[in-house]
Amino acid sequence: MINRLTDGMNFDAQALVLRAERQRLIASNIANADTPGYVARDLDFAEALRDATSGIASAGAAQAKAGDLSAQATAARVERHLVYAMPSQTNLDRNTVDMDRERAAFAENTIKYQSTLQFISGHAKMMLEIIKGTR
Repeated sequence: MINRLTDGMNFDAQALVLRAERQRLIASNIANADTPGYVARDLDFAEALRDATSGIASAGAAQAKAGDLSAQATAARVERHLVYAMPSQTNLDRNTVDMDRERAAFAENTIKYQSTLQFISGHAKMMLEIIKGTR
């Protein structure tokens, strides 16, 4: 019974963890914008979330299960879904960071992170109202 109550929250929790990891990757790209030879990376968020919620154990950490929010499980899950950014323009120092793309991705991910937090908050409030019997 409790699983039915928490399934929606588990999905949002997985999404929140992956959003935070994507934000970290984008921030790393921005920080290395002037590093010669740095290759920008991003997270295929849709695939990572599908993997995190499908029940498939990660190959890098056999003990990791869907719903596992530990740092090791998250790192293993994210590592498989990292992609390299395609440079929009050649650069003499072979750095592939496009600041316009990174800023846009950072802003978009921030909004989606905030939305996920609001979903979790709303779900928790609704569950509390149901438990109290006010709904």
